[in-house]
Amino acid sequence: MVNTVQLQFSYRKRTLIFRFDAGTSRGVLKTRDVYWIKALDPKNPNIMGWGEAAPLVQLSPDYREDFEVILGNLLEKLSLESWDLDPKSVLLKLKEILPFELPSIRFGLETAILDWINGGKKRILANGFFDKQKPIPINGLIWMGDRDFMLEQIDQKLKDGFSCIKMKIGAIDFEQETALLGYIRAKFSPEQIILRVDANGAFSPTEALAKLEKLAEFDIQSIEQPIPAGNWAAMRTLCQVTPLDIALDEELIAVRNKEELLDEIRPQHIILKPTLVGGIFETQEWIKLAEERGIGWWMTSALESNIGLNAISQLASTFDSNIPQGLGTGKLYHNNLESPLKIQSGFIRYHPEIGWQNPS
Repeated sequence: MVNTVQLQFSYRKRTLIFRFDAGTSRGVLKTRDVYWIKALDPKNPNIMGWGEAAPLVQLSPDYREDFEVILGNLLEKLSLESWDLDPKSVLLKLKEILPFELPSIRFGLETAILDWINGGKKRILANGFFDKQKPIPINGLIWMGDRDFMLEQIDQKLKDGFSCIKMKIGAIDFEQETALLGYIRAKFSPEQIILRVDANGAFSPTEALAKLEKLAEFDIQSIEQPIPAGNWAAMRTLCQVTPLDIALDEELIAVRNKEELLDEIRPQHIILKPTLVGGIFETQEWIKLAEERGIGWWMTSALESNIGLNAISQLASTFDSNIPQGLGTGKLYHNNLESPLKIQSGFIRYHPEIGWQNPS
């Protein structure tokens, strides 16, 4: 019985086009480059595994001008390697041989190889989402923009049946943002609608507590990254006195010593984006360490196409959590890959009767 295989890797670049100007505290996104990694055995070319490397502008450690050159060189080198057919061995080997500074490439290769091992059917891991079509609760994301644009999104998400709403804040006047939160709370109680906000580090350490106290008036479940990443002492103090739960997001990027960060800051939650933190293996390790410390977590996508979103959804499903995840990005693009992933009434679902569009 063959226990190893030599796979051949290649990639396809796709420039995804947003359906609207996607506003963040770091600017407005109109397009998004992603790289679909293909794995196949030349002796059996009908089976193809697909993964996605999608470095995020201004945020990913591997977002750089020579990314495509680095990716091509790495795939050529890895095409000479032999791979065990055991998923754990694959994850460990990629951790050992790929630089820590290339998290999106590691995630793309993990996904492509595991997909190939599972027959090239877009099944990455054993999980209820793919195997049993178990839906995953997700939050409805409200993008930054002017008041009318944000209000329009809020009304649509409430109409679509979401029970958890996440609003990005920090782009318009804070009073207008709290007025929008008040609009939701006037219609729905905390038992009816969970509210999350994401500041993307927009508050200064000196003003953060006062703003958190104001936000707490609207029964906010959590705020993501209230102050810029890297201010560990200030973040620790804020987590100790905060009137609402704090979830670290950007703070986790490019962190080698996970225990040190968690023990130093002691957040209430962490937000895990596999593309940014180093893929499946690193995400699993973050969750293990967080749960040992009584720290909550959930996963979100980092604006990947449906290939990356599918892998993150399956990874989240392996933990069988009932907490809403941040996996509602499949409808962002005009030219996303057609897939069985569908968002319905606040859940992401896998419909196996719907085929995957060929990424080639």
